[in-house]
Amino acid sequence: MTEQTHADHNDTDYYDTDFHDVDPSTGELELEDRASLRRVAGLSTELADVTEVEYRQLRLERVVLVGVWTEGTAEQSEASLAELARLAETAGSEVLEGLVQRRTRPDPATYIGSGKVRELRDIVGSTGADTVICDGELSPGQLRQLEEKVKVKVIDRTALILDIFAQHARSKEGKAQVELAQLQYLIPRLRGWGTSLSRQAGGRAGGANGGVGLRGPGETKLETDRRRISKRVAKLRREIAAMDTIRVTKRGRRVANEVPSVAIVGYTNAGKSSLLNALTGAGVLVEDALFATLDPTTRRSQTADGRTFTLTDTVGFVRHLPHQLVDAFRSTLEEAADADLLLHVVDGSDPAPEEQVSAVREVLGEITRQRKEPLPPEMLVINKADAADEVTLARLRHALPGSVQVSARTGAGIAELAGELADRLPRPQVVIDALVPYTRGELVARAHADGEVLEEEHVQDGTRLRVRVHPDLAAALHQFETNGSRV
Repeated sequence: MTEQTHADHNDTDYYDTDFHDVDPSTGELELEDRASLRRVAGLSTELADVTEVEYRQLRLERVVLVGVWTEGTAEQSEASLAELARLAETAGSEVLEGLVQRRTRPDPATYIGSGKVRELRDIVGSTGADTVICDGELSPGQLRQLEEKVKVKVIDRTALILDIFAQHARSKEGKAQVELAQLQYLIPRLRGWGTSLSRQAGGRAGGANGGVGLRGPGETKLETDRRRISKRVAKLRREIAAMDTIRVTKRGRRVANEVPSVAIVGYTNAGKSSLLNALTGAGVLVEDALFATLDPTTRRSQTADGRTFTLTDTVGFVRHLPHQLVDAFRSTLEEAADADLLLHVVDGSDPAPEEQVSAVREVLGEITRQRKEPLPPEMLVINKADAADEVTLARLRHALPGSVQVSARTGAGIAELAGELADRLPRPQVVIDALVPYTRGELVARAHADGEVLEEEHVQDGTRLRVRVHPDLAAALHQFETNGSRV
């Protein structure tokens, strides 16, 4: 199901303006760029007669999926492999076959065992696949032995997710975080020259049969690669720390102004970006794909009673999210941990939405354990209610009490969600009555922007206010306080 945005900045302009004159949003431009035709170097011709041009069709990587079922039900193992297939398709591959093996634990040498490796090699040969993707994180030894026996490229779930992140990262910070995660994954999996060239020591250790070109210090390329990668990792950590300083500064300004913040979290493709668009008209990229948006987007919004708050769309989660990504995206994920409220979006049309909730809470729990701080209050939102059947929605209402069911595509339930959101946001703590002179109109403006105006009256001497404000603004209004003192 393709998600669409439904928030318009101005209803009057929408109906009075021709559809073709409406400027596309940032997300629409990104989606158009992602789906546009791209020139492939080396395939162009110099022929003057275009009828003689040879048409070539680029073939996607043809992959076979392999999973090991060690715990849970058969349905859960099949759902995990189906999710792996969606990840592979998001990365640009064509899935030919999916295989699941029942074992008490993965084979330490080849992940699926020597007998199943022979069967896998026959399937790869018969289907013409050029890649095998394993539904788990392989050790360097498992990866090497599988490739030697199957004779095609082998990658694991972690490498596949990292590849998708590398494709979809847009901002400088996002690209740096993805590169850091990829290098951390690569360091223990670096290989030497392989079996085609033997590693030789130099001098007498090389022996008389070493021959010309094989004497010297031996193979140092591996050590050089490791050293260069370690230097690059250190540099990326410094860059991300500097970017995190900028993020902390911006967050500090919001905290100083006591603007409540709401972080949208949830499983990948649950509709977080669509919900942000529906609530704020942000116009960010929306696509029916896993990890379509990685870079966090923050937008300012207002409740019905005029209170200002911010909404931040964070990176999506997935089952067994690679620990390298959790480490690299820690500064981004901490944006959620520092929020005043978590808007936890759940895909109501998914076959197992409860497992999505558990996976998201597991990642957030890991971050809070390291920070040794509790999570903010959580508000569950069941999205895609238009695509779910009534039985599923009734089951979710019982399993997830207090949740709100919406459809960001059709707009159903969005008004109810906005009202519930306003009720759960933290309110200013101090109620004060003040008579503000007309010469201090900036205080009245601050009361409207940062507080909650309960009563307002314009009299001869100024503006009479009864407001609920934060302590810093209450201190500024104290000199104009009237008999109705603080409550």
